[in-house]
Amino acid sequence: MSRGYHTSIDRAGLALGAGSLMLGCMTFLLLLLGDAHDPRSLALGFALGTLIGALGLVAVAGPLWLALHAAGLRGPVTAGVAGAVLALTLFVAAQTHGFGLFDAQPLGRSAALFRWVSALLTAGLLAMLAGAMALAMWRIAYRRR
Repeated sequence: MSRGYHTSIDRAGLALGAGSLMLGCMTFLLLLLGDAHDPRSLALGFALGTLIGALGLVAVAGPLWLALHAAGLRGPVTAGVAGAVLALTLFVAAQTHGFGLFDAQPLGRSAALFRWVSALLTAGLLAMLAGAMALAMWRIAYRRR
């Protein structure tokens, strides 16, 4: 069934643009929640969120999408799960100093456990948002044959 979906370069570009705009809107909303109400800082945050979001999508999600597409895994479930797992992995790694592989301040056992639980919970929330964004991008990019 997943082989019944196809895309074109223009629809993939539109999906990338939509994903970038969604990331810019998320940046804008986070700035609003953080008490940034200056119109210039909000506009700059939206623009930078969109630009950096586009770069991140191309550099990180692009190769994963290309591999899944080449393997014939083109369905909506694959897109949503891939977006969620990718975001979960990146955000947990960022919050735990590369899964504990890189130098960090030595933590006690309870502090390390708290850091991991906190990282998993906050990254889980972001992973759900990323999965929804990936699903929206998939809907723009793919059509049935």
